[in-house]
Amino acid sequence: MRVGFGYDVHAFAEGRSLILGGVEIGHDRGLLGHSDADVLLHAMCDALLGAAAMGDIGQHFPDNNPEYRGISSIILLEKTVELLAEQGFTVVNIDTTLVVQKPRIAGYIPKMIKKISSTLKIPANCISIKATTTEKLGFAGRQEGIAAYAVALINKTG
Repeated sequence: MRVGFGYDVHAFAEGRSLILGGVEIGHDRGLLGHSDADVLLHAMCDALLGAAAMGDIGQHFPDNNPEYRGISSIILLEKTVELLAEQGFTVVNIDTTLVVQKPRIAGYIPKMIKKISSTLKIPANCISIKATTTEKLGFAGRQEGIAAYAVALINKTG
């Protein structure tokens, strides 16, 4: 068993859809990034890659590679799981926290968990997504962006 930690942050930007956990969230702004800027899935990818001592999302999916421009982060998560499988690892569980003042995302969490469960091929009860505000403190509190933290447990098979 191995544990990995991931963290990511993206700034809000006009004219973009807000995608979190592979799900479109109703909001007036999205997140700025080379891909769809899904901060939650990026933190998950980093946690998984870190657990396997395989670097980070930027090493495997660099933002200067046009192949990843606008790509769905669900695809990046799928590719991350494939990289882990090549090294003999499977995902056991993931625990995450989103730091976001607005919008409220509690109503979207079940759909996120279902999508991530399907992508990771693990039961939904092995995925935790929580959300918190910063009581209007810092960049998240000022609604300048969203941060995500993730912890992943993986297991070596065979």
